Amino acid sequence: MTISATNPARFVAVIDIGKTNAKLALVDLEARAEIAALRQPNRPLPANGGYPEHDVHAIWDFMLDGLAELRRRHRIDAISVTTHGATAVLLNAVGNLALPVLDYEFAIPEMVRGHYDVIRPDFSESGSPALPLGLNLGAQLYWLQDRYPGYFGAVTAILLYPQYWSWRLTGVMASEATSLGCHTDLWNPHKRDFSTLVDIMDWRPLFPPLKPAGAVLGPILPGLASYTGLDPRTPVICGIHDSNASLLPHLLDRRPPFAVVSTGTWVISMAVGGHEVALDPARDTLVNVNALGDPVPSARFMGGREFEQLLEGRSREWSPADLSDVLGAKIMLLPAVVTGSGPFPGRKARWVGAEPDSGARFVAVSFYLALMTATCLNLAGAEGDVIVEGPFATNEPYIAMLEAATGRAVVAGGGGTGTSIGAALLAAHRRTSVAAASTDHRAVAESLRNYARKWLSEVAAVE
Repeated sequence: MTISATNPARFVAVIDIGKTNAKLALVDLEARAEIAALRQPNRPLPANGGYPEHDVHAIWDFMLDGLAELRRRHRIDAISVTTHGATAVLLNAVGNLALPVLDYEFAIPEMVRGHYDVIRPDFSESGSPALPLGLNLGAQLYWLQDRYPGYFGAVTAILLYPQYWSWRLTGVMASEATSLGCHTDLWNPHKRDFSTLVDIMDWRPLFPPLKPAGAVLGPILPGLASYTGLDPRTPVICGIHDSNASLLPHLLDRRPPFAVVSTGTWVISMAVGGHEVALDPARDTLVNVNALGDPVPSARFMGGREFEQLLEGRSREWSPADLSDVLGAKIMLLPAVVTGSGPFPGRKARWVGAEPDSGARFVAVSFYLALMTATCLNLAGAEGDVIVEGPFATNEPYIAMLEAATGRAVVAGGGGTGTSIGAALLAAHRRTSVAAASTDHRAVAESLRNYARKWLSEVAAVE
């Protein structure tokens, strides 16, 4: 089928590749809801004499088999793609991988980083802070070119991760601003063009033409249509960076100011129409680029990773008594569990009071994550309602403490569907109103506010 005003897409298959899990969701745009979803763990392959790499072959098999399974059960009108950032795929002239796809959690050697830092753009140009590991995509490309000059010399195209999958589905290459503008060092969000780094390294010819996130790249390739059972006219959308997919529904429906907190492996706080602040690159603030091409002040920390580490193997059940116990004893966790990023990158986590277990641990950890989120919102200059998307949207202690710490209404966005729905909306022919979740306007206990003030005091005392 083709997407038009008279034939709009309703059922959109969303390929959603997160750092921890790969997911294939079917979104009903009329209901603004996922009606089916398939998942599998996304585990990088270990370094085998080189570096850890993303298992693109396993993801591809999961994607095609999943599309076939969903098509047997449902109609599919279009396909959209959203993925984590800090990832690029290097292709040679025949469309094969010129080098394995580097996992951004690989530590770029310090000597190489030192050389790279001489030529990387200033924060004022790129809105991209200097980040550890391979979180600056420019540093990945620089290291790969330095370490494997022969293989890199065979590169004819650099594709950002969402557009790699769209290309595999359509055979059409594109670049796109939300992934280019996600702490890569490769993009100037103020000029809406590549950064000086790209021209210094002569990489500009390797990037395909820039297209909007919602552009239709083409129909699915005939062989893939045959394998999956999809209509060979099924359109495939260019694709979008995942936290910007979470942001998109609210950009289309809400008046600024507001903030969106996208939760997953990373917790990313994005301020739309907030007050102007001087972003501090040393505290993991950055300028994201939204689906409309506009810069968005943002701040982040690895909250989902911290949550899993802190609760691994432990119960996630809690009761009001657990909440009262944590508040009464002022049991709190101070930053940071994952070091090297976030608003407190040099800190080592420590407990104030006895380290809890069971339900009290879940509550205390949730409070810590909420207070880290509140810190990020403040650093980004956020104002107005706070919309929480993703897994943390169903965490009641987290929502309650975030509301107490910010003093603003917090809207739980439905838990886990924001990214998929945002990516699906790229396939909509026109802007449509996105139903907002209802806000819980319950009175926030003074004890929650006191706890937040105490946490901030403890954090400040270490500075």
